[in-house]
Amino acid sequence: MSGRTATKETANVVWSGSWVAERLGVELVGDSELRELLGLALRRNPKRAHLLVSQVLGKHVPQHPSVVYGAGFELGRRVRELLGEAGARRAVVLGYAETATGLGHAVADGLGTAPYLHSTRRPVEGVARAGGFEESHSHATSHLLLPEDPDLLAGDVGGARDACGAGDKRDARDVRDAGDVSDAGDVRDPGETHSSDAVLVLVDDEFSTGNTVLNTIRALHERNPRNRYVIVALVDMRSPADRGRLADFAAEIGARVDLVARNSGTVRLPDGVLEKGQALVTAEEVAQEGERQAGATPRPASDAPRPCARVELGWPAGVPDGGRHGFTPAHRARLEPALPAMADRIAAALDDGARRVLILGFEELMYAPLRLGTALEDRADIEVRFSTTTRSPVLAVDDPGYAIRTRLVFPAHDDPADGPGDRYAYNVAGAGFDAIVAVVDSTADTPELHAPDGLLAQLAAHTAQVLLAVVPSYIPPEAIPAATPAAEISAAAGESGVPLPSAVPVPSAAPVPSYAPERQEEPRMLPEPLRGPAFSSYAPDEVGWLLQDLSGTELEAPTEEREEAIQSGGAHYAESLPVEYQPSDQYQDLFKAALDLSAARIARAVGTVTETVLAERGPRPVLVSLARAGTPVGVLMRRWARQRHGVDLPHYAVSIVRGRGIDANALRWLAAHHNSADIVFVDGWTGKGAITRELAAAIAEFEESGGTEGFNPEIAVLADPGGCVRTYGTREDFLIPSACLNSTVSGLISRTVLRSDLVGPEDFHGAKFYRELAGSDVSGHFLDTVADRFGEVADAVDADVKELLTADRAPTWEGWAAVERISEEYGIHDVNLVKPGVGETTRVLLRRVPWKILAKRGAGADLEHIRLLAEQRGVPVEEVAELPYTCVGLIHPKYTRGATGADGRAVESK
Repeated sequence: MSGRTATKETANVVWSGSWVAERLGVELVGDSELRELLGLALRRNPKRAHLLVSQVLGKHVPQHPSVVYGAGFELGRRVRELLGEAGARRAVVLGYAETATGLGHAVADGLGTAPYLHSTRRPVEGVARAGGFEESHSHATSHLLLPEDPDLLAGDVGGARDACGAGDKRDARDVRDAGDVSDAGDVRDPGETHSSDAVLVLVDDEFSTGNTVLNTIRALHERNPRNRYVIVALVDMRSPADRGRLADFAAEIGARVDLVARNSGTVRLPDGVLEKGQALVTAEEVAQEGERQAGATPRPASDAPRPCARVELGWPAGVPDGGRHGFTPAHRARLEPALPAMADRIAAALDDGARRVLILGFEELMYAPLRLGTALEDRADIEVRFSTTTRSPVLAVDDPGYAIRTRLVFPAHDDPADGPGDRYAYNVAGAGFDAIVAVVDSTADTPELHAPDGLLAQLAAHTAQVLLAVVPSYIPPEAIPAATPAAEISAAAGESGVPLPSAVPVPSAAPVPSYAPERQEEPRMLPEPLRGPAFSSYAPDEVGWLLQDLSGTELEAPTEEREEAIQSGGAHYAESLPVEYQPSDQYQDLFKAALDLSAARIARAVGTVTETVLAERGPRPVLVSLARAGTPVGVLMRRWARQRHGVDLPHYAVSIVRGRGIDANALRWLAAHHNSADIVFVDGWTGKGAITRELAAAIAEFEESGGTEGFNPEIAVLADPGGCVRTYGTREDFLIPSACLNSTVSGLISRTVLRSDLVGPEDFHGAKFYRELAGSDVSGHFLDTVADRFGEVADAVDADVKELLTADRAPTWEGWAAVERISEEYGIHDVNLVKPGVGETTRVLLRRVPWKILAKRGAGADLEHIRLLAEQRGVPVEEVAELPYTCVGLIHPKYTRGATGADGRAVESK
């Protein structure tokens, strides 16, 4: 079934409500489509025994995701027609937990620009309540409203209400029933708009007595009165008496109330149906228990639960997992382009024989798995169905005339506020699914989920493959405990540039069973990436820093003192920071001139390396730059991919320290949020290849110690003069202006720091944010200047990439050989004191104690800043005829050479 398409009931089709109707005399009154939309079941509930079971809601009955999403989206379009473009722009949508959270979100999508919020039964510590209400017929009554933005539900009654009079009572024409789009009593001129026209759209799966919705409106109207409400439901099942109540209610509060529903009808209940229903439930439960005991046999060993594999979705940073705290149009704009890649990851994880797949959501978490399902339908040639688990206890009867054929029971796994209890998945067992993808938020990724009687084990008994996908639980920044550094919850910008708080995953409190071993060795909590403007001057969507903020710690030391400590073995180079070089006006002018001269050359290299990565590593790689020289390059690669291909590539910066490896906790975070095979490490340039070797060794050590496998240790660089990598923009040794400065061209971030008293075993490596240098910051200027040249180099990039993809790009390591030769020829006898290339030579002059500079004879503008720095520091520049690099910097060898070397206690090198 799709849209409003109807299939007529025939003798071979049994209505899924006939079992209840025949035994209790319950009658569903309406047209033929109503029976396609609704079935009947029974539940043990003292207020209402029967349950209307929707076929298009995606809660109890697995359905095609496109049908579920389409039902809500179509209702949203109808509301848009009702309100007009101006009214739709001012609408806010509120959905009901748990059943209508996905439906309400789809309605908001149909409206197009409406923010969305759903009620919740999960209190979140630190988030203030904006209201609450009761659901009179439910087994669990308390609904909470927890918007991140307290103004989201605020109405503006303004002048229109004043014009009507505070006590104005509108008549019954102000109620618009299902499908009625005629005049509803609005006496204003067509097209006239007022600030009071902000509309609250309330969405539930069914509108029966109307008590739940009216309780909500009454509670919100008392706090923030507004002039108009729209109620949306899949089905309007009010009795004739209840239909009159809505008109009376609208007159009572002095507001217009419209109703939009897909279909309408009613349920006729005979006298005593509640008591009869309860007795029937009891009789069925007793009979089924007897059958189970009579047929019980020991479970064979071969039926033991199969392993459950994880699918790392790569959920976009800053996008909430749903509407519990609000979901804005900016969030929607960030989620939509990320869906295809997430669906691709699910499809890639499915067994080859999987042709019928269920995406199973989790209670209130309906929209995220629903959209993953719709994306999977578009990306894979398989039959996809969608449903979710639920709190609601319903009797299961294996009869084609009953809506709930089978039931799985398992313990709650999200530490609910009302205590432990059973949860349910209906019509999953026996449905013939080849694979089931369970989608939960990180709050619910607990030991109970993985327990022998937990949801995953229950699913494994009824399908050949179970996959688990975890969406990070979103917590508003103000709810993060005060002890958490503000930078850890800094914003991620949306498409509009409006800062969006980052998603904060809630970790499991204990290790999970053996079929999810990758989680056992992780720290209990890994914080979210730091982002600008709280950490760095880059825009929040340009890069997420997997670092900890050490800005308040004194780490700088005089250059000579630091050099002696390093080379004597008294300290590692990563345990302190050099004093930030403050460039003179002359040097700043030189930087700007060099940037103008080389911007097109850099843009071409950026485009070439990015296109090579996209061609060889897939359409949506995850860029991970090696802080900090790699970070401007990663930002530029991300900009190229967006400008040329319209894709937003995730980009993070991590720390790698020579002799101590890459930050293992950063790798764990990446593996928890992305597919490790999608990670592409990015750096600025190669010198002799020390960091290339360091990364390969560190990844191997990480995997050997039980870390997630699949990381590719190859580095993509802008320039590879040392011949150390396969993926590069150029192998020429030329001036990359970002090497000319320190933090002021790298987002005001220091080099990374690794010191045992500051960085614990479960911490990211550290760095400082030099906010005080904002007046000298040229990070944005560098990026913008290069990006402005992307268009003019596009054709050259295409030609370069075509040639590179067919060329032999195997590393030659000629840079390493040259460094060894220079080390011996100049009597240094230590390759760590030889820094080849323009970038590394610049670093020697800015951070170390330089001895001399070797310059290739005939090198021109690329060395102007080198000559200026050397002059300022009194360092001789020696021209050399046969030099494989444009220049080489030699660190002064007077500091106890015997303490330096491969043990990592010497200066930084590439």
